[in-house]
Amino acid sequence: MKKIDKKRFVEKHIDTKEVYIGRVLRYQIDDVLLPNGQKSVRDVIKHPGAVAILPVDENGDIVFIRQYRYAIDKIIYELPAGKLAPGEAPLKCARRELKEETGFAAGKWEKLGSIYTLPGFCDEIIHIYRATELKKGKTMLDEDEVIDTLFFSKSKALDMVKKGQITDGKTLAGLFLHGLGK
Repeated sequence: MKKIDKKRFVEKHIDTKEVYIGRVLRYQIDDVLLPNGQKSVRDVIKHPGAVAILPVDENGDIVFIRQYRYAIDKIIYELPAGKLAPGEAPLKCARRELKEETGFAAGKWEKLGSIYTLPGFCDEIIHIYRATELKKGKTMLDEDEVIDTLFFSKSKALDMVKKGQITDGKTLAGLFLHGLGK
C-alpha cells in the first residue's frame, strides 16, 4: 500500500467552544483549518472510551446480555461492556465490567482489537477482548442496570445477526473479530 501524505488530509484545530458537559459526554464545536486553506466547523462529542467483552464458555458458547436501551427504545442483545473510568486501563475495565454484568471472572484474556464507533463526530474508542476459562460468581449490577445473561452458540449468534436480532455495533464488531463467520 502506498504511503499516505497526511498533509493532504489533516485538519488544523483553531478554536473550541464547549457547548455541553454531561455525566459521560462532552459536546463541543471546533473551528478548523482544512488542508486546502478553507475554514470549517466540526461538531465533536468527547467520550472517555469503553470496553466490550466477548466471553466464551467451555462449550464454545458466547455469553450475551439482554437489556433495554432508552435511546433507541428497544431491548437488545449485546456483549457485556462499559465505559472506562478516568485513568483506568482497558483490560482492568474489561475485568470489572465482565464481573459486574455477568458475574463471570475469566482466567484468560485476549485483546481482539479496537473500534471507533462514530468517527465522523465522536472520539469514542471501544477496546474488544475475548475472555475464556470462565468462573461463575455473583453479578454486581449498577443500580440503574437491569440485565439478563444468555448463552448462544456461534451458529445461533450468526443466525441472529442474519435475522437482524443482533444489531449492536460493538457486538457485531466483536463477533467479527472472534471469527463468527468462519
